[in-house]
Amino acid sequence: MPYKTVALNEFGGPNVLVVENISEIPEPGPGKVRIKVLACSAAYTDTLIRRGIYPDVKQKPPITLGYDMIGIVDRVGDGVSDLAEGDKVAGLSILGSYSEYMILAANKLVRVPGGLDDVEALSLILSYVTAFQMLTRLANVQPGDSVLIHGAGGAVGNALVQLGAAMRLKMYGTASISQHDNLRELGCEPIDYKKDDFVHKMRSYAPQGVNAVLDAVGGDHFKRSLRVLANHGTLVAYGSYNAASSAGLIKDFLLVRLWDLLPWLPSTAFYSIGAWHSKHHDWFREDLSTLFQWLYEGKIRPAISHKMTLEEASKAHELLESGQAKGKIVLLVGLSGIEKQH
Repeated sequence: MPYKTVALNEFGGPNVLVVENISEIPEPGPGKVRIKVLACSAAYTDTLIRRGIYPDVKQKPPITLGYDMIGIVDRVGDGVSDLAEGDKVAGLSILGSYSEYMILAANKLVRVPGGLDDVEALSLILSYVTAFQMLTRLANVQPGDSVLIHGAGGAVGNALVQLGAAMRLKMYGTASISQHDNLRELGCEPIDYKKDDFVHKMRSYAPQGVNAVLDAVGGDHFKRSLRVLANHGTLVAYGSYNAASSAGLIKDFLLVRLWDLLPWLPSTAFYSIGAWHSKHHDWFREDLSTLFQWLYEGKIRPAISHKMTLEEASKAHELLESGQAKGKIVLLVGLSGIEKQH
């Protein structure tokens, strides 16, 4: 039976993403399961992979993008005992979820509890796990601690703000002016990233410095973020939005690692969910399960910017790179009864 996938046959702009029909559905090998994908994210990380500048992905085209997914187990491979056909699962696929079917290792999947909205549950896999692990496992923030969140209106930024509210943190966030009211409602003091000098602003808001800065901008922006940290604070870098090449990303990564060796500077760390998932998928399962529980309890409520179809993957990437998405972009693959909205 044929199925649809979005192929990346060459690195480039959003227009290189093309919908293809594959003639035969793959069979799962030992320890793996076949999944009928219900929904996946269009994430900014996907755009870096599409451009060929994401260092954690070494594969070359032809490949299929798709960093995360929610789906139904369709077939079980030999040796799989803890999952069965019909189970709803979530996974960090890194590649491959822009597709109606895919194969993943069973031991890296997390069962999705009943009673959760599929699109909201999907939104936790990449953005919220990233935010949760940076706050808890790297910055080790505690209730009452102060944090500066750069890009507070984006997918990960919004996740950081919502988690920060649930964890009772004192929050400051750089964002466009259109997002300031929403940030204030969540208890985050907004800073206009276009007009305000955040270093100057933070010296008045937190003269002693903040406990953590979460920064995905990169380059000289990281150096400026260091200036607003308390002596025992932590800079968590988790990307380089301004990087034009993989060399730029690697340079920023090495610089952050070097700073952490210098005793007169605050702590610094570079976070990559792909690398962490590879080394600590038990942490991923534990943290995503915690977030599913928080979603069920109403402690967090993901912001969904757009629900689009798999065939609109190219358009989704255009939205991501234009900065027009105020929250998560979800590609509906096999979900029924959910109206596409823009």
